[in-house]
Amino acid sequence: MAESPLQIFEKLDPQFLNLIHNTNELALSDGALPRKVKLLIAMALDAAAGTTTGVKSLAQQALKAGATKTEVAEALRVAFYINGVGSVYTAAPALRELFPADTLPK
Repeated sequence: MAESPLQIFEKLDPQFLNLIHNTNELALSDGALPRKVKLLIAMALDAAAGTTTGVKSLAQQALKAGATKTEVAEALRVAFYINGVGSVYTAAPALRELFPADTLPK
């Protein structure tokens, strides 16, 4: 993955960066919901917010945590249902990069 957008805080405000990392761990670690489910929720929220790079990053993390392509797609159905078609248009470029056409089911 590319350089973290938060890297600037390593020198600017390392205490704040530590807080962000701790909050990330608290929010996304396994608990009542598995990590992959939490990442899928976050991905759907980024799709709803219009953040293509966030969708891509969170989808990659969810896949690494054990999510399937089908689970990624279904999470985006929820974003569409709640937030509308803008979520789908936000997610599409990220999914094109993650899932080349030749890797998708026929």
